[in-house]
Amino acid sequence: MLETSARLLQLLSLFQSRRYWTGADLAGRLSVTPRTLRRDVDKLRTLGYPIHSCPGAEGGYQMGAGRDMPPLLLDDDEAVAVFIGLRQAASGGVEGVEEASVRALAKMEQILPPRLGRRVAALQSVVVTQPLPEKPVDAKTLTVLAGACRDQEALKFQYFDHAGTFSERTVEPYRLVHTGRRWYLVAWDVHREDWRTFRLDRIKSRPAAGARFAARPGPAGDLASFATEGYWRSIENCRARVKFQLPMEEALRRYPGGIFTPVDTESCIWEASGTSFDRLAMHLGWMGVDFTVDGPPELLEAIGRLQDRYRRATAT
Repeated sequence: MLETSARLLQLLSLFQSRRYWTGADLAGRLSVTPRTLRRDVDKLRTLGYPIHSCPGAEGGYQMGAGRDMPPLLLDDDEAVAVFIGLRQAASGGVEGVEEASVRALAKMEQILPPRLGRRVAALQSVVVTQPLPEKPVDAKTLTVLAGACRDQEALKFQYFDHAGTFSERTVEPYRLVHTGRRWYLVAWDVHREDWRTFRLDRIKSRPAAGARFAARPGPAGDLASFATEGYWRSIENCRARVKFQLPMEEALRRYPGGIFTPVDTESCIWEASGTSFDRLAMHLGWMGVDFTVDGPPELLEAIGRLQDRYRRATAT
């Protein structure tokens, strides 16, 4: 039989791996009597763990949410995942959590076993991450939106689109989407009676939660694609369609933004928008891959102007 301290740790690990356990299951896992199990549960309660009991023949125990955050037990894979996630958060992806992430990292580094430290170091040495967004997302705004999605509460907020146009929005939030560089909110716009995508860094007021709403089916199975496509299609000033001589998987990896559609294994179509065709022409040149413009003619004219400018610059 395990010593009491080791048994308490095992019991705590069981509670954190599954929300509800019958008393018989727990006693069997720990090889103890129901009476010993009750004493162990009481000891965890004195340490601050909110464990609720359900009486009866089929009664059991359930880990609840308490006032304070009790210690957590993590297995090796979970510890590595948390450590890497904290390093990402400490680098500034979400505004307001960097300092707390650094403090949490310092605590984990003190107790991280050497074998896990080697795993973390190996991952960090070979993983390449995309640059962080210029405007980090406010952490409090992120948590308010996440809670509203979970609790099905309508939201009101001020929003500025790509052109700087201000509007008051009332939405039924559905999901938060993180594409690697930006956060988006997918929501049902009450006044426009349609699904909309909102960039979180363009929400300028702290969202205010309102009345509960009935859940409706989501707009798409692939919400990441829906969110990015919705954003790019909302920029109506200048739109272009270009064929790249590049597999779509490689294009997606190298060029975030826009809408990619495969043509065959070696090429894809890129649909994008911008504030001017001249900027789109310069962006295409920066991409460093052969392409063919499907349209519109204004983009071809912009590429011609850029070509003439480069020709004059290299003339001897």
